[in-house]
Amino acid sequence: MKILFVGDVVGSVGIKAIETYLPEIKKKVKPQLTIVNGENAAGGKGTKEPDYQKITRAGADVVTGGNHTWDKREILDFIDDPKKNILRPYNFPGKNVPGRGFIEINVNSKKVYVINMMGTAMMRALDNPFLAADDLLKTLDDDAIKFVDFHAETTSEKIAFANYMVGRVSAVVGTHTHVQTNDAQVINKQTALLTDVGMTGSYDGILGDKKEPIINNFLTQRPNRFDVDEDGRMQINFCVVEINDKTNNARSIKNYVITPNNQTFLN
Repeated sequence: MKILFVGDVVGSVGIKAIETYLPEIKKKVKPQLTIVNGENAAGGKGTKEPDYQKITRAGADVVTGGNHTWDKREILDFIDDPKKNILRPYNFPGKNVPGRGFIEINVNSKKVYVINMMGTAMMRALDNPFLAADDLLKTLDDDAIKFVDFHAETTSEKIAFANYMVGRVSAVVGTHTHVQTNDAQVINKQTALLTDVGMTGSYDGILGDKKEPIINNFLTQRPNRFDVDEDGRMQINFCVVEINDKTNNARSIKNYVITPNNQTFLN
C-alpha cells in the first residue's frame, strides 16, 4: 500500500498549492490513501470548514491537526461530524475532548489506522504521547496498518517516539516545524520515519509567514505581529510511504518537494 502524506498547509497559498499540485502528485504516485496536515490552513492558525472542504476536494482522505487545532472556534461546529475525516491530537488531556485522535479506514479490504499525536517538548502540556500511544495501541487491531502524524517541535522527541514505536506502527511522520528533514528511513525494516515532512504554502516567506516582521523581531528583540504570507509563490512538501499489506511493515519512505525552483517531480 502506498500512503501519501502532505505537510502543514499554511494559509490561502497553501490551499492553492494543494488544489494545484495534489491532483498531479496523486496521478504520479497512485496512492491508496492520502493524508494532509491542515492545522494551519485558516490564515496560519486553525482550520475552518471551507478549508477542510477544499483540502478534501483536492484529494485528501484524512486531514490531521496539531497545536493550532482549536485556534478557530468554528472547528467545534464540524470536528465531531462522523462524515468528516478530520483529526486532532489524540493526547489532549481530559475527558470528552471534541473530535477524534485517530480514525479507522478500510482501504481495499485492509484496515488502516491514521493516528494524530502531539509532542510535549517545548510544546503545550498534553498527556505523555509515548504512554498515550501505549494505551491506544492496546485497543486497536494488531493486524492493521498504523500511520502516525507526530506533531512536535524537537527532532529528538520525534526520533525517540519513532524508535519507541518500532514494530508497533507502520510509520511515524513528523509535522510542525515547516522545514523538511533529510532523514527518511525505515527503522529495522519495520517502521518508516521522517522527522518532519515540511510545509505547503508560501515559498517566499519564513515558515509560511511574511519575512519582514520575523527578521525585525530578531533585529530588535521586540514583539512583532506575524502574518501569513498570502502573496508568495507556492511550494508543497510531501512524502510517500510504501507498506507491506501482509506484515504491516514499511518497505520504503521517500520525501519530495515542489517549489518554483524545483519542479523535478512534475517532469
